[in-house]
Amino acid sequence: MHSKRSLSPAPLPPPKRAHTTSNPEQPQASFSAHALQSTFDTLLYDEIVLVIFSHLSWADLCAVQPTNRHWSRLSLDNQLWKDLYLREYGRPRLRGVRGFIGRADGREVRPLPGRAKSDDVKDWKWMFRISSNWRTGRCSVKSLSEGIELPLSTAPSQQPPDLGGGQQETFLMISGNMTITASSRASTCPIVSLTTPSHGTFTMRCQSNRLGSTRITSLALDQSPPSSHTIRLAACLATGEIAVFSLDHRTPSLSFRQLTYVPVTQNSRTSPIIQAVYHHPLLVTLSQAFHLSLYDLSDNNVAHTQTLTSFTSHPPSSLVLSSPSPSSYKLVLAYAIPVYPSHWSVGATELLISTRAPTRMAVTTTRTTRAIDVPQGWIDEHKLRLMREQWARKVARVADTQTDGKWVVLAPGDPLLPPPPADAPSSPSPSPSPSPSASPVPRSASSPRSRSSTYASSSLHSASALQLYRLHLPASAASSSLPKLTFVRSLHGQIGPVSALSLADGRCVSLGVNGSIWVWDLEGGTGAEVSAGFAEGEEDVGDDRALGAALAVKGNAVFDERRIITADAAGVRVWRFDI
Repeated sequence: MHSKRSLSPAPLPPPKRAHTTSNPEQPQASFSAHALQSTFDTLLYDEIVLVIFSHLSWADLCAVQPTNRHWSRLSLDNQLWKDLYLREYGRPRLRGVRGFIGRADGREVRPLPGRAKSDDVKDWKWMFRISSNWRTGRCSVKSLSEGIELPLSTAPSQQPPDLGGGQQETFLMISGNMTITASSRASTCPIVSLTTPSHGTFTMRCQSNRLGSTRITSLALDQSPPSSHTIRLAACLATGEIAVFSLDHRTPSLSFRQLTYVPVTQNSRTSPIIQAVYHHPLLVTLSQAFHLSLYDLSDNNVAHTQTLTSFTSHPPSSLVLSSPSPSSYKLVLAYAIPVYPSHWSVGATELLISTRAPTRMAVTTTRTTRAIDVPQGWIDEHKLRLMREQWARKVARVADTQTDGKWVVLAPGDPLLPPPPADAPSSPSPSPSPSPSASPVPRSASSPRSRSSTYASSSLHSASALQLYRLHLPASAASSSLPKLTFVRSLHGQIGPVSALSLADGRCVSLGVNGSIWVWDLEGGTGAEVSAGFAEGEEDVGDDRALGAALAVKGNAVFDERRIITADAAGVRVWRFDI
């Protein structure tokens, strides 16, 4: 008898099985022999065993695998694990548009394992394992600092230098199996590093056309579908210059500088640029003074087309650029907004950009929404209750804001205060700061380590909770379809202030000042700790120096479907979940 369907992933044994039949001449003996030879494997067909296995959990399915070869083969059936995967991780998600979703060239940020529903997946047990690792924080870690220029020395024997203009950082980008890094440290010739598993690290010079030293302030990877194995990268310098590189994924050493934009003068529009997004031929930059500039990079040239300014929006900020149609682009910004009298919240703006003449690469429509919106005129009890709920979520500082087009995450930025004097109260209250992204106050390295040292928090919110908002951007432009920022929940778990956030496809990675890493499922509201950072119980001097180095460097984090890459005082590290 042939099986009704083929099994996977291992081939089937011979379709026919040997069954003991009764002999009329010796009925009692044959019955005894048949009873001795009949087992679970020989009495039931593979299809029946699979139906039984389909009622097992993933843990039980793994437990029965070492029973024998037959059970091992059936417990690895691909359809069983596909059903388990879709039941556990395949529920509908509200996705964002950050990344290169939809590209099939191997250099994309694909939909993450916890959201994949593609029929092209060959090994569903492997997909289940990766998704489980993301949920539980199970991963391996490897350092990539060798051959990569870091913003400053983080050796334990050295004190963090005086940064003057603020924290230094290492910029990170992921493009397939290539990791792109660049330091914000001032140099006469800044470099961009390309690291691949097969070719090691290759550096590209990003020298300025002006005299003196400069530094890289932002990187932007082209999100348009590539026509070959090359992809574009834009690097913004403190002088206002923009260098566009052509990166070769097969042979990084063949990468080269393709275009250069040199502004006539340095002003608040061009220097310094703190954010940039690129979807060829459109490049959008955002300066620290919140000047939004649009550039047309077609015809092998960089042409500035438009600049917009905001006096009510402030960094830290996040940009997401997509192309809903061949003739338009959609840009979504998330940023910090001031709240009376000296606090902060989050806002978002959608800009539609036209590619048609005569207003080529110009903004045609804008829509803005805020998390805290005070109604005008007299209000009733319902509106008053809603306003009080919003007002309670304002923060003293903002460490970071990130959006993927559908979600917005706000990370409060509370200072790490020094331990109080012996005669002072055990719970010092911090004074509010008007700066949304002010650096935490470093503790003196000579001060003794004390258990009374704690992360200070405003009385209005929890220092360890991220604020999660859902961003509604209706397709209709009617007045009744206004955009909204709706508070969903607070994400609790991470201890201490956050240094950086990374957000894509309904998943958020938060990097703490103390080196801790958390992964959040925004739809489900669950989180998992990947790394606890440096421990509280470390040696006094060593712990103080680690904290001082952590405060001197601004962290960064990026991720794709299989790994997280972080850059902080500990260097550049890769956290892999496909283990």
